Amino acid sequence: MNKPGTHTGFGMTSQRTRTRMIERLREQGIVDEEVLAAIAAVPRHVFVEEALASRAYEDTALPLGYSQTISQPYVVARMIEALRAGRELGRTLEVGAGCGYQAAVLAQLTKEVYAVERIAPLLDRARLNLRAIKELKVRLKHADGQLGLPEAAPFDSIIVAAAAARVPRALLQQLAPQGRLILPLGAATQQLALIEFRPEGFVETRLDAVRFVPLLSGVE
Repeated sequence: MNKPGTHTGFGMTSQRTRTRMIERLREQGIVDEEVLAAIAAVPRHVFVEEALASRAYEDTALPLGYSQTISQPYVVARMIEALRAGRELGRTLEVGAGCGYQAAVLAQLTKEVYAVERIAPLLDRARLNLRAIKELKVRLKHADGQLGLPEAAPFDSIIVAAAAARVPRALLQQLAPQGRLILPLGAATQQLALIEFRPEGFVETRLDAVRFVPLLSGVE
């Protein structure tokens, strides 16, 4: 495991590569300037293994161990942009905290971020990484993400960082009226699905094709 915040000789380099990453996200169609600013504010290299720090600002998923990955910047930006789309995030739940990177980005955009992770060593890593960048607003819990976080519900926004065969019922039940849930759906073929809780019920919109690790039940 990397020691958070200990990557050396990477300050100016990371700033330049971060700037290029934001320019690339704009070219790929991300238009929400607040989302771009949030991503620019979070040092992604802190959240990856030190051996991979030089690749931290590439538009690619990177391994975290435990068969998990840190999502590529474009996918993080795309999912958060879809959740925002004309409104504030409000109280937000992240399912699959991993190393804490996406939670850190979310924390730039809203005051209430809850994140659950089923793999205890990854949750410990997320806690250390968030502490290293002095991001203390995120509330972390070791829990089965398919069950959500009922004690903190309802949520205005829910973002799921693993692919499910179907939308977990518990997450729908924890969505506030007018709330939005985004997650990858499918197995061999996956698509982002945006679920909106409207007065007439849940309305689903399919977005980009993606590739995520599967959403598993239980805790480790």
